[in-house]
Amino acid sequence: MQLSRELSFIDLTARMGLRADAAVFYLGYLWWVLEPLVFVGIFYFVFGVLLDSPRADFLAFLIVGKLPFQWFSGSLSGSATAIIQGQQLIAQSPVPKALLVLSRVQQTSYKQLAVFGLLFTYLFATGVPVAPTWLWLPIVLFAQYLLITASSLGAAILVCVARDFTKLIQLFIIAMMFSSGVFWDPRALSPELQHYIFLFNPIAMILDCYRQLLMYQQAIDIAHLALIISAAAAVNAGLLYWIRRHETWLALRVLS
Repeated sequence: MQLSRELSFIDLTARMGLRADAAVFYLGYLWWVLEPLVFVGIFYFVFGVLLDSPRADFLAFLIVGKLPFQWFSGSLSGSATAIIQGQQLIAQSPVPKALLVLSRVQQTSYKQLAVFGLLFTYLFATGVPVAPTWLWLPIVLFAQYLLITASSLGAAILVCVARDFTKLIQLFIIAMMFSSGVFWDPRALSPELQHYIFLFNPIAMILDCYRQLLMYQQAIDIAHLALIISAAAAVNAGLLYWIRRHETWLALRVLS
């Protein structure tokens, strides 16, 4: 029963947040797809036009990398401050702090549904065939969701420790964008460098999985993906346990 209430709280808070965000802007919900389109346009102009990328499929390569990365960057950026921005709610009720973070992740995930809709619309419009390899997509999505929640919970804790971490987290997101193969292909590197990039940067591995499945209809490294899922699940469990044990401390950090 408690789990059901917590899931309901996450869903309700996420949907309320979506309505509140849409109400602020004149274009409202259209920004869900306009924002990633603007980012893709900028990156395509810089790397595809000005720097004249040698890839014939650079636009597709960029879209399949950037749009899933938007899920990670948007969730982490918004969730990092979820606890401290819930100051009023925390002052009025003993709401579990982890739920504030997970609600923000869920809010961004709802937006991402529209973004993935845009992605698949582009693939279908350009004649990319639906292949049996697409059946692996739910596992890739699940791996990314676990990675996002683990990163968001950790970031929210750090921001409660010191507000300065909000700046560092933004720099971290930029560093991840440049190091994860959003607009360059890790597979163009030597096999040894590929191995280390995919081993130590799970986002790079996940973006590569999207491309292998959606663009090239190729098999992915299921063992590596299972390792990411296991590690992310373990980190999530540890962070959720830590937050529940330190609810009072976190509340004092937020209210002080």
